[in-house]
Amino acid sequence: MFFRKKKETIGIDIGSSSIKVIQLTESEGRYTLNKFGLYELAPEIIVDGTVMDSVRCVETIQRLIKEQDISTKDAVISVSGHSVIVKRVTLPQMSEDELAESIKWEAEQYIPFDINEVNMDFQILSTFTGADGKQQMNVLLAAVKKDKLTDYTSLIIEAGLTPVIVDIDSFAIENMYNTNYEMNDNETIALVNLGAGITNINILQNGIFAFTRDISIGGNRYTESIQKDLGLSFGDAERIKKGEEVEGAESLDVDSIIENVSTEITSEITRSFGYFKATMGSENINKVMLSGGSSKIRNLDSFLQERLELPVEFINPFRKIDIPPSFDAEYIKSIAPHAAVAVGLGLRRMDDR
Repeated sequence: MFFRKKKETIGIDIGSSSIKVIQLTESEGRYTLNKFGLYELAPEIIVDGTVMDSVRCVETIQRLIKEQDISTKDAVISVSGHSVIVKRVTLPQMSEDELAESIKWEAEQYIPFDINEVNMDFQILSTFTGADGKQQMNVLLAAVKKDKLTDYTSLIIEAGLTPVIVDIDSFAIENMYNTNYEMNDNETIALVNLGAGITNINILQNGIFAFTRDISIGGNRYTESIQKDLGLSFGDAERIKKGEEVEGAESLDVDSIIENVSTEITSEITRSFGYFKATMGSENINKVMLSGGSSKIRNLDSFLQERLELPVEFINPFRKIDIPPSFDAEYIKSIAPHAAVAVGLGLRRMDDR
């Protein structure tokens, strides 16, 4: 008997501050890091998730592919932000084929865009008997505006690659987490990924999606606030945010600015947790797992832990992924916070659901 090998793909995480490329190989249920590259982007190239300079984006992707000596052409990418809508909805039980035929009409009441302007997908999460005795099912509904998809898939095509899967950032993070960590029964975990422009929140119950929300605030807010309040260049403000010293910047002033932005982010996270509890009628969240390049803001984890009154831990996206000795261990450790979405995309294969 011959076993068909899953066709290899590469994950490309196109973020507001950097582009990451990853390739993972799979053997007997274990994954090995094969390739990883990261290039930072100038702040004007992608603004609030909108591609402002496609030429430089494409050049960056091509440079990464060339430098990593990647031959695979099939790419997995993801999107997030206000052009993405994810809902968990309850519908009368039906087959997957029946749902596929009726999903457009079922979705209209949940999607705040013209239904003809979005691409949709769905996944049946569970079935249950309702209070009226009728069979029902929980369905995950995802919709992305077509112009957003076109912007991002065009970058991949122009770079000479083929976009085979378009995921959503929060689902990529969930995929990464479930590969690296075990969920305890009756445990509710909040995955919080702080990117440069967007913070993704994904709440899992018993390892299954329960709620997600994207917040239009991230690490760039720190840089912009430092730049504005201290009258510095973007570059100097960015260096201060990363903990470097810049002449003329008083540490007490910087600490105050960082705390103000952290308070703003914490308020949005708290509001999201409130939405979750209200819509799901759910109990408390047990733990927050933190990722994203901006999660490295000094003392942010302890700040969140104090304000949210919850345990806060950093996610290691390479926790159960084999790292060959050809990789610099310190480099992998340093880029781990940036790699959460990329690893989730690298885990995907063309025949995945």
